Amino acid sequence: MAGICCRVVGEGDTPTPLEPTSRPSTRRAMDIVPLKYIADMAVSDSSRKRPKLDLNDADTQLQTDQESSGTEVMKKDSMEDEEDDDASDTKSGTDDESSEDEECPKYGVTSVCGRRRDMEDSVSLRPFFSPEGFHYFGVFDGHGCSHVATMCKERLHEILNEEINEGDDTLHWRALMESGFARMDEEVFRRSQASQTFNCRCELQTPHCDAVGSTAVIAILTRNKIVVSNCGDSRAVLCRSGVAIPLSSDHKPDRPDELLRVESKGGRVIYWDGPRVLGVLAMSRAIGNVTCFCPGDYYLKPFVISVPEVTVTDRSDDDECLILASDGLWDVVSNETACGVVKMCLKSQTPPTPPGSPGGYVTADGSDRACSDASILLTKLALARHSADNVSVVVLDLRKEQEQTPTSSVNE
Repeated sequence: MAGICCRVVGEGDTPTPLEPTSRPSTRRAMDIVPLKYIADMAVSDSSRKRPKLDLNDADTQLQTDQESSGTEVMKKDSMEDEEDDDASDTKSGTDDESSEDEECPKYGVTSVCGRRRDMEDSVSLRPFFSPEGFHYFGVFDGHGCSHVATMCKERLHEILNEEINEGDDTLHWRALMESGFARMDEEVFRRSQASQTFNCRCELQTPHCDAVGSTAVIAILTRNKIVVSNCGDSRAVLCRSGVAIPLSSDHKPDRPDELLRVESKGGRVIYWDGPRVLGVLAMSRAIGNVTCFCPGDYYLKPFVISVPEVTVTDRSDDDECLILASDGLWDVVSNETACGVVKMCLKSQTPPTPPGSPGGYVTADGSDRACSDASILLTKLALARHSADNVSVVVLDLRKEQEQTPTSSVNE
């Protein structure tokens, strides 16, 4: 993942002077100053790596209308089948099948601290994370502290891979995801009860944090399906034929069904700077939410659950991109606007930024130039619209070969 802790020049602040450059550029009133870069993503072997690229400032990137094409090839086939309301896949293929002509799906990621004091978001990018050749991408938005989001980044893909491997030949995605999220939540609880030391700031905060947890929105891409599992108020949005299609629904405490569920358990939703469970948490589902200093105090758990909502969408030749992001983006940017920004970036091609150029961004190995441009531009847009939260964005290019003709559609 690429984590960029930044500050924003707003009203009343004096912008930091930039060194003059011979390259003309158009600057907006706000600059993002990269202070820190973190790369901790899993990339495939050297035969699948993309070259390391430098990015222009997002304001000067869109220069041509030339169409850029990309190929996404998955390792194994998966058969489509539905049983009741639970979509499922059938495992097929063997590990010794040839994969010489296969490559990682194109993606780009940007994660910024924004106006928050601490960075509590985490991003996990795991192409080919399972023997079946599935691809895993996740965004985790921590609250109270960062250690639950970090645990999810490090462990959730491993847990889901175990669930896939231990299951039978038919993959029932809803049951698989629910089991995986429950195991992740249990690991967080056990670690808190074991009084393990977390490498984070929550033990230094006063008053002691009493609602540490994390949202989780993950997408697993197979050859034929997009499986999205969401717990909390992060979001996944698919752009298909120019139309923004949300693949997840935010778990806000005032969502009618979530409000009824919380109240049926004896809880209350109190409006304190927005709707909050017991006046504390601004979401009704999340992983964790354990008191750091009193491990036995699990008082939010009856009302804040870790059960994800799962959607299984058939892939189509009309698919253009998939956006996963924390609520720092979605609080100020609509689904339609986000898809429009990504489409614009995917249609543009620009030369690499010379090393050391002002405003340049560093991308991690395996990332794609156009997708990285789009993720940077979305984070800039969120901060320009005064998002008060951390902002993490993952952009996936789902376009097929240009010569293919769109034929399929979403399975209702």
